[in-house]
Amino acid sequence: MTEQSVSIRPTGAGVGAFVEDVDLSTSLGNSGTQDLLSGLGEHGVLFFRDQTLSPEQHLAFAEEVGDIDINRFFKPVENYPKIAEVRKEPVHKVAVGERWHTDHSYDIEPALGSILVARELPSHGGDTIFSNMYKAYDALSDGLKKTLDGLTAEHSTRHRFGAIPKSPELAKEYEGRIGNADMAVQDSVHPVVIRHPISGKKALYVNADFTTGFAGWTVEESQSLLDYLYAHAAQEEFTYRFQWKPGSIAFWDNRATWHKALNDYHGERRLMHRITIRGEALSA
Repeated sequence: MTEQSVSIRPTGAGVGAFVEDVDLSTSLGNSGTQDLLSGLGEHGVLFFRDQTLSPEQHLAFAEEVGDIDINRFFKPVENYPKIAEVRKEPVHKVAVGERWHTDHSYDIEPALGSILVARELPSHGGDTIFSNMYKAYDALSDGLKKTLDGLTAEHSTRHRFGAIPKSPELAKEYEGRIGNADMAVQDSVHPVVIRHPISGKKALYVNADFTTGFAGWTVEESQSLLDYLYAHAAQEEFTYRFQWKPGSIAFWDNRATWHKALNDYHGERRLMHRITIRGEALSA
């Protein structure tokens, strides 16, 4: 098997790195894959340019780095049930994923990462912003770190995907994009501060989309502290704004980062293909 050499160049911003001189349409090899995963754990998100991947090659790359975790809410790509379609049409007002979040935190074993491939891009806008949860945790005061280190938080989809059919406006907006609301019944509990499985670093693990509160706290008690953490972790010094181009791919670690899609291209189409990689139970 041919082994590809993985060259990683940090963005110089708050999070992320570019992977250069690799061809994802062919195998990275064992050492190349391990180097890539180490870089992912260190930098949180890896960016690739000038790649040409068919759906089959997208799947092959994903299967090289881990087991695929099929998203039960996103519409799958036709003939490719393991690939989720992330789409916004000219008539849509809402972009899927436009709030800060991390994928699959509502699962008992949250996803390791997600691999997003650009298929159709608008003439402008549609960037994705990522934020570094290692740095967000490190920048907290020692007192707040001590408080958070002993907490767990509840995560759910009931109020997000599960709520769509209850609103005619949302149901119309997400029709053909998000479904299976009846499956939005699983809640999970994770440490608020996790020990990252790859890097061994501590990372903040709450997010505005799916975290519903601290275990054992009331909603009101939880919300004020969560709001503070959300504002803190979204500071520009922790972030990087990725501009999509034809041939761009982003592979992010869901345990080390947040992300959100910018909804600034109304009246145009944006189509992305996403594969999610299965993770493991998280520990403090």
